[in-house]
Amino acid sequence: METKTPEVDAVIEAIRSHDRFLVTTHENPDGDALGSILAMRLGLEQLDKDGYLYLSGIIPLPTEYKFMNLDGLSRDLPDDAGERVVLALDCANVRRLGPDSSFVENAPLVVDIDHHHDNTRFGHVNLVVGQASSTGEILYELFRELGVTITPDIAEALYIALVTDTGRFQYTNTTPKALRIAAELVEAGANVHQVFQDVYENVAFAKLKLLARALEKARVYEGGRLIVADLERSDFAAAGAEEPFAEGIIDYLRAVEGAEIVALIREPPTQNGPTRRVSLRTRGQGVDVSAIARKSGGGGHRQAAGFSSEASTDEIVDFIRREFLAQAPDAP
Repeated sequence: METKTPEVDAVIEAIRSHDRFLVTTHENPDGDALGSILAMRLGLEQLDKDGYLYLSGIIPLPTEYKFMNLDGLSRDLPDDAGERVVLALDCANVRRLGPDSSFVENAPLVVDIDHHHDNTRFGHVNLVVGQASSTGEILYELFRELGVTITPDIAEALYIALVTDTGRFQYTNTTPKALRIAAELVEAGANVHQVFQDVYENVAFAKLKLLARALEKARVYEGGRLIVADLERSDFAAAGAEEPFAEGIIDYLRAVEGAEIVALIREPPTQNGPTRRVSLRTRGQGVDVSAIARKSGGGGHRQAAGFSSEASTDEIVDFIRREFLAQAPDAP
């Protein structure tokens, strides 16, 4: 790494001195989460170590990532979970690992590797690099310190992490360093064209139908500065869509001229009850949506965050409007 820190040394020591790991990430994983856990498993295999991939919940993976070689990813904890070192990747807090966090509490060691600036440092060892474009970027440098060879499979997994979390290298977290690492991953064998086709040009028709319903229901507030769309269970059913199909819809709202902050509120179609999941995005530096999310028990980045709530859609909208205006009361 450019500047080796005690946290980096602690992670390296934890990996080198143990043999069995439970590699996990947040519920409803995105490309950075999935790319990171896949790369970590491959890196551990190269070091002759056992990495068990675990993901909480029953929600299917987003269809755009089904091409990834995630064979062995289990939704059930192993029998020896209490004996394995937990490697929690791309997860800002324990709650996002799933409703049952006992495996974290009972683990002999928890290593938290992440790039969310509001990470709660829930591990025994915490490597949190807030200025990194993605967790994949952190792992790339960590692998170099560990002596892991960046094979084409590892390169592609890390490239998926970088390209998705930077919005195809268009978001403000697209730093010169992220671009240099991406180039090195391509040189190591990542297939840029194939990744683009698989992630961005392999859209299920039901996802387009769900997008149409979200756009139809989008509402404008504060003179166009705030846009909110909501998807109820009935919308998912009408479109024939699963919850992961909502991934990426918010980016269409974010592209609207004049929008400073956008929100997508959705009812998970796979569960009953009042819980709603909320995604927040902003285009500029004026509003910190992670601060809004934290007030409801969530978190994320300044420009991309989320939370869950049992409030009604109208109550959530009122909350977002209040918090938005508290940070940016005056129109530009």
